[in-house]
Amino acid sequence: MTDAPARTVSVVVTVLALSAVTWLVAGAGIVLQPDWPGWLIAEGAAWLLFAAAVVLLRSVPNRIVPALVIGGAVVIGVAALAGPPDTSTDSARYAWDGIVQDAGISPYRYVPADAALRPLRPDWLFPAVQAPSGGALRCPDSAVHRTTQVGASGMICTAINRPLVPTIYPPVAEAAFAAVRFLVAPTVAYGPMQVLGLLTVLGTTAVLLVTLRRSGDDPRRAAWFAWCPLVASEAVTNAHVDGLATLLAVAGTVLALRGATIRGGVLLGAAITTKVLPVLVVPPLLRRSPVRLLGAAAGTVVVVYLPHVVASGSRVLGYLPGYLNEEGYDNGTRSVLVSLIVPPPLVTPTSALLLAVVTVLVLIKADPAAPWAGQAVMIGSALLLISPRFPWYALLLTAFAAAAGRWEWFALPLVLIGARAGVPLPLFRAELCAVLVLVVVVGLVRRRAARGAPRFLRAA
Repeated sequence: MTDAPARTVSVVVTVLALSAVTWLVAGAGIVLQPDWPGWLIAEGAAWLLFAAAVVLLRSVPNRIVPALVIGGAVVIGVAALAGPPDTSTDSARYAWDGIVQDAGISPYRYVPADAALRPLRPDWLFPAVQAPSGGALRCPDSAVHRTTQVGASGMICTAINRPLVPTIYPPVAEAAFAAVRFLVAPTVAYGPMQVLGLLTVLGTTAVLLVTLRRSGDDPRRAAWFAWCPLVASEAVTNAHVDGLATLLAVAGTVLALRGATIRGGVLLGAAITTKVLPVLVVPPLLRRSPVRLLGAAAGTVVVVYLPHVVASGSRVLGYLPGYLNEEGYDNGTRSVLVSLIVPPPLVTPTSALLLAVVTVLVLIKADPAAPWAGQAVMIGSALLLISPRFPWYALLLTAFAAAAGRWEWFALPLVLIGARAGVPLPLFRAELCAVLVLVVVVGLVRRRAARGAPRFLRAA
C-alpha cells in the first residue's frame, strides 16, 4: 500500500502529459495536413502516452479508479477544446444545419449555397469574397470552399464542405444541431458542438464505469475510451456527431441488459437515427426480448423520420446516396480487402454477404448477458469490410471494445488515422490485413486460455 501514492502520481503525470500533447495539437495552431511530418510525431506521442497511462492505471487502488478516469477525461477533453476543428470541416455543416432549423426551415429543403438562405449566413461560415485590385476573385482562406450560388448569380465562399448538396445527417443528429445552436448566437463558431462532444465523452465514460463495476468487470477499461487520443480528437476537437451516437448506443445497450428493453430499444433507435452505424450493436442483443427491442428501435426510427418525410419527402435521405457513390461503394472501389479476392462489380454484394455471415455467427454465439464482445466484432468487421478513410467512424468501436476488454480492436482506429493522413492504398490494405490477423490470433489465444482455465474462472 505504501506504493499506492507513487502509482497514482505516475498515472496523473502521464495523463497530464497526454493532455499537453492534446492541447498542443488542438490549440497551438498546428494543422494536421496529411503531408506534415509532425502529424506522425504528435499522433505517435499521444498514443504512446495513452498506452502508458492505461497500463499504469492497472496498479492503482480500486477505490480511486473512478475519480482518476473521470478526472483524466475532463483534463484531456478540456485540452481538446483549445482550438477549432483541424482534420475535418463536418462541424461547419452541423452549425449551418442548426442555424437553418432554428429559422424554421427544414435542413433537407435547401443546399447551403442556395440564395434563399442568404439572410441566415454568418460571416464565419460564409466569409466575404475577396477582390484584390487587378486580381481574380478569391476566398480568404485556402480551407474555405468557393462555389456559385444556387438561384442567383455570383460566387460565394463557405467553410461548409459540399455546399451544393443537401445535408446527409439523420433526424436525431439534426435535432442535436438545432438544440446546440438554439443556445448561442449565429455568430458563435465551433465551440458549442465541441462542448457537446466533451459532454458525450464524459457521459459515455460514466456509463461504462458504472456498468463495468456493477457487472464485476474491471472499471479501468472505461479509461480505454475516455483517454483515447482518437476520442479527444474526433469527438471533441472535431466535434463529430458520432460521439453522441456512441453515448446513445452504449446507454441503450445497458438499459437492454438491465431488462428495460423498451427504453433500451428507444435509445438504440435514437442512436441509429443519429449515425447509421449503431445499427451494428443491435444483433448481439436480439436474444433478449427480440420483438420488444426491435419494435422499440424501429418505432423510434419511424417516429423521428415521419415529420421530415411529411415535410420533405424523399429529400429526407439528403446526400446519403450521393455520398455512397462518391466514396466508391457503388463500384466496389472502397472495400479494399474484399477487392483483393473478387472483381469490382461483386465487391459490395460480397461485403454485404460477409457481414451477414458475421451477424448470424454473432447471433448464435454472443452471450446475451455480456454482448459487448459481439458488438465489437460487429462494428470492427463492418469497418474492415467497408474500409473507410475517416477515423471518426471508429469512435463507436472504441467504446464497445473498451467495454468488452478487447484491446486488439484499438489497432483499427490507428490504421484509420493513418488512412486519413493519406497513406498509399497498398499500405492501407496491408495494415487492414494485419489488423484482421491480430484480431483473429488474439481471439483464438483468448479462447484457448479460457478453455484451459478452471470452471469457476471460465464462468467469470
